[in-house]
Amino acid sequence: QVQLVESGGGLVQPGGSLRLSCAASGGKISIYNMGWYHQVPGKQRELVARITSGGSTNYADSVKGRFTLSRDNAKNTVYLQMNNLKLEDTAVYYCNAKSAYTWLGEYEYWGKGTQVTVSS
Repeated sequence: QVQLVESGGGLVQPGGSLRLSCAASGGKISIYNMGWYHQVPGKQRELVARITSGGSTNYADSVKGRFTLSRDNAKNTVYLQMNNLKLEDTAVYYCNAKSAYTWLGEYEYWGKGTQVTVSS
């Protein structure tokens, strides 16, 4: 099994920046599509950004141009650079790994989340 541990969350002012990290253990992220999701109370968990095993990225419209997702396979870590943060970005952010090559097996893993609070 794969364990995912998020870090880097915290309190930031509107317009500020934050970098989230997702460190994986028990498996190599190179065979997974990796994603960041966020969730607020009373709402479903939503995809923020994802990156495929090949490096292709996809972003939610609300964060496009402000957030950048990257992966460092050597460090087995995924990052979410969050710039120009807005009040509505406040949420718990979760790291996700999903099998990129299904013939190797179909697996999905979640981290426990890290809180991001944008407040003045």
